[in-house]
Amino acid sequence: MGRPAVTLARVLAAKDICYSRGGQVILDRISLSVGARTRLGVVGPNGIGKSTLLRILAGQLTPESGVVSRAPASLQVGYLGQEPDARPGENLFDYLARRTGVAQAEASLDQATSAMAEGRPAAIEAYGEALEAYLALGGDDFASRAASVCADLGLPADRLGVDVGELSGGQVARAGLAAVGLARFDVFLLDEPTNDLDFAGLDQLEGFLQALPGAVVVVSHDRAFLDRAVQRILEITEQDHRGVEYAGAWSEYVERRALSRSQKSAAYEEWRAERARLNERIRTQRSWSEQGVRKAARKPKDKDKAQRDFRVNRTEKQASRVRISENALARLPTLEKPWEGWQLHLDLAASERSGDVVARLDEAVVHRGGFTLGPVSLEVGWADRVAIMGPNGGGKSTLLAVLLGRVALAAGTAWMGPSVKVGELDQRRVRLGGTATLLDRFVEDCGVLPEEARNVLAKFGLGAGEVLRSAERLSPGERTRAILAALMVKGTNCLVLDEPTNHLD
Repeated sequence: MGRPAVTLARVLAAKDICYSRGGQVILDRISLSVGARTRLGVVGPNGIGKSTLLRILAGQLTPESGVVSRAPASLQVGYLGQEPDARPGENLFDYLARRTGVAQAEASLDQATSAMAEGRPAAIEAYGEALEAYLALGGDDFASRAASVCADLGLPADRLGVDVGELSGGQVARAGLAAVGLARFDVFLLDEPTNDLDFAGLDQLEGFLQALPGAVVVVSHDRAFLDRAVQRILEITEQDHRGVEYAGAWSEYVERRALSRSQKSAAYEEWRAERARLNERIRTQRSWSEQGVRKAARKPKDKDKAQRDFRVNRTEKQASRVRISENALARLPTLEKPWEGWQLHLDLAASERSGDVVARLDEAVVHRGGFTLGPVSLEVGWADRVAIMGPNGGGKSTLLAVLLGRVALAAGTAWMGPSVKVGELDQRRVRLGGTATLLDRFVEDCGVLPEEARNVLAKFGLGAGEVLRSAERLSPGERTRAILAALMVKGTNCLVLDEPTNHLD
């Protein structure tokens, strides 16, 4: 009988990963192990280093210290970032091929084929490895699968040849979802995959992840999604940028973290009470000892040896008690006060009241390429709370642009009250963008002094390490906080929020 086939465990592991940026610690000795069928959620505040960790695991960034290992070495690890990263002039098909690794695998296969044709040494072995990687990623039938998956997601076949920059926001969201559905990695590293997805898209994403034979490491702030999609949680802690792992999904993580914090708080209060008790006992014993010495000094010499020895022994015993208490205090272990993170309290300053009617559309129609919105008629009144819902690509962002007067109408009319002061959180978080520092852009946008700008941004968790970076170098979550800070300073009487929960912790 032959020996049974040996199946090697497929594992992506990181040990003691450290990474800094501009002298600021981002990750400090992070360790984790991702085996087959792992479903790991990575959580933590905006800007803590979650995306950085995924990029290190993917090999896109090199840690300052620590090791990332793949077993076997051919393990396919794919990183799908949280923001669209289409290149200028890149059509949807090429975009999907690149994000799924097929384009890179095909290029490597072409190089290996050329090398083999030229008779280079070791060309046959290199060709075999390149072909194996290309097939493992599904390159042989990628075109047919891309057309099928995109069609299932509501992206017609003619969209595959269209530049990604010309797609609507909803179609770009579906393109990101298509990349997940098409990819055949051993380990998927997903950064905020639920952003911009409609309810149907969320269901499809969860279906993809449940069916994946490989492992998934996902960064998300969507609590319901984390409850359904993961079995372990890795928290990158705000106080020391270390990693703490919890078994279970989001709800179990919250319960266990709360229990851990409660236990630490109770232990700290018990330690404080014991320390205070020992300090008070030492003060009392020292006082008694000093009083005994003073009394002995005031009294005349006692010729009675027994009485003299009694007083000496009593003073020495009191001093001994002081030393015992001091030793007990010295042996008491030092406990740090449990970490209490900052709390954001958003108070938007209201400007003067607008009129009773804020905005109105009458039979408004918009044409954008082959897409038509309308006719739409609606009226938004003072203090109304209006939610705009619909599938990706249905025209929600276009409708907001129409209300704000940014899009020319093909028919109908649009009107906005003259006293309306709009405060907008745009879907792509481009406000305060550019190459200038966040501090300079904030001062320019809000018309405040630099010191006031620093104080306001600090309240939103944006300190010295962030305000001197350009907005394009901030994480999407940090950009979102900066925009909210600007809305608080400038005041508004009409909030327009396009996907406001995206990127927020």
